[in-house]
Amino acid sequence: MAPTDAQQACFELGIKFGSLYHQFAGTPISPESAPDFAAAIESAIENQPHCRDVTVEMKTEAIRGAIDADVGYTEFTGEFADVEIVVAYEGIEATAIMEMTDGYPRMRLVSVA
Repeated sequence: MAPTDAQQACFELGIKFGSLYHQFAGTPISPESAPDFAAAIESAIENQPHCRDVTVEMKTEAIRGAIDADVGYTEFTGEFADVEIVVAYEGIEATAIMEMTDGYPRMRLVSVA
């Protein structure tokens, strides 16, 4: 049985979040570089098929608090950003977010319409 359009839209969200997290986790960031880094993530993920919108809001105060004083930066993990991705597939729009849950960055489906 072929997946429904709604299922395919959700699958596309999974691809986008997987690529976002695994491509960018570990990247050196600082509060000063965070806005440019957020824009780079948005631009890279928006290039993928069916992606309608990506919003990355960096948590600069959390980044500042995690800076290693010896090197002047920290590494990007899910705790440093709020992310929303919207996918449009065959008339279906699906939205998911990344948020911290119990100390772990969780990707959560918000809506499918």
